[in-house]
Amino acid sequence: MTFIQTPNAPVPGGHYSQAVVHNDLVFISGILPITPNGQKLTDATVAEQTKQILANLDAILQAAGSQRDQVLKVSVFITDMSAWATVNALYSDFFGNHRPARSVVPVNPLHYGFAIELEATAVI
Repeated sequence: MTFIQTPNAPVPGGHYSQAVVHNDLVFISGILPITPNGQKLTDATVAEQTKQILANLDAILQAAGSQRDQVLKVSVFITDMSAWATVNALYSDFFGNHRPARSVVPVNPLHYGFAIELEATAVI
């Protein structure tokens, strides 16, 4: 088992790793819209928050030896389903023709008042 920690994504704010690699699988912790230098995008639009989360996902995948076309499953937690069209468009652009399994879960307010969080599982 390998614990992933890259400076190209935000440092975990608690007792967890950005991701854990076991055998050929990468389990990525919930990703919030925080820049690698720690700036919390609480007041950013859902589009800006989503773009940061996807950039963080790319950085963590790379550090784990994987990439976006090797993502198996994504869970998206969103506080306002009326923003889903915006999120889905950015998500579609990010993944292109690759279509990982996905769950979309409407939730109450997220940590720091963020609008969105994403977690994923990938293969190496």
